[in-house]
Amino acid sequence: MRNSVEFKVYGDYALFTDPLTKMGGEKLSYQIPTYQAIKGILESVYWKPTILYVIDEVRVMNPIRMESKGIRPIEYGGGNTLANYTYLKDVCYQVRAHFIFNPHRPDLAFDRNEHKHHNILKRSLKAGGRRDIFLGTRECQGYVEPCVFGEGESAYDGIEEIHFGTMVHGINYPDETGKDQMEIRLWNPVMKNGVISFIRPDQCTQVRPIADMKAKHFDEKNMESVERLYEELEGGRE
Repeated sequence: MRNSVEFKVYGDYALFTDPLTKMGGEKLSYQIPTYQAIKGILESVYWKPTILYVIDEVRVMNPIRMESKGIRPIEYGGGNTLANYTYLKDVCYQVRAHFIFNPHRPDLAFDRNEHKHHNILKRSLKAGGRRDIFLGTRECQGYVEPCVFGEGESAYDGIEEIHFGTMVHGINYPDETGKDQMEIRLWNPVMKNGVISFIRPDQCTQVRPIADMKAKHFDEKNMESVERLYEELEGGRE
C-alpha cells in the first residue's frame, strides 16, 4: 500500500472504553482496540491536518485478558467517588496503516509533499512517536516501534473467527468529512486468525450525529509546513 507503515504498539494496560459502561461512572474496555484508538495512536506518532490516516489491519498478538481496579476519579462537582474500571492487561498489537491527503482541505495544498510526510512518519515511528502514546486513555501508557506485520506468533493463529458484536468504529470530525457535524460510527468487527481487517470510515453504514461542529482553519500562518519540518529533522536531505 502506498505511504504505508507497519508498527507494533504495546503496554501493560489498555482501556478502549465501551461507552455503554460510562453511564454509571464505571468503565469497561472493549476486548479489542477501536479504529479511532489506533488512529489516535498514529496521530500521536505524527500528525498534520493535511493527511488522513487509514487503518488497514490490526493483529492481536497477546491473549485477551482483563483486570478490574478500584479507582477514585474526581467528580465534576468536586470531591472523589469510587468506581470500578476494567482494563485489558499486557496488550500487544501489530498495525498496518497508510495515509492519504485530506480531500476536504484544499486550503492545505501547499503542504502536500507525499515523500516528506512519509519519511517524517517513519522517522517518528523509530523514535517512539512525537507525543506520548496512550492506549485508549491517559493512564495507560503505550509504546510504539516499527515491525513487520505478520511476523511472529499470535495467540489467535489458527482460530478462524471471533465475533465481537456491535462496537464503536470511530468519530467523524468536520475537517475529515466536509460536514459541519460530529458523528459517531458503529460496526461489527470479526477477527480471523488474530487479524482484524477494518472497513474504511466511509464504508460504515451505522452513523449517528452527535453535535454541530465546524472545522478549524489552518494555513501557512498557523501551521508549520512539511518542507520546513523536514528540513529541521533531516537537514534538507532527500
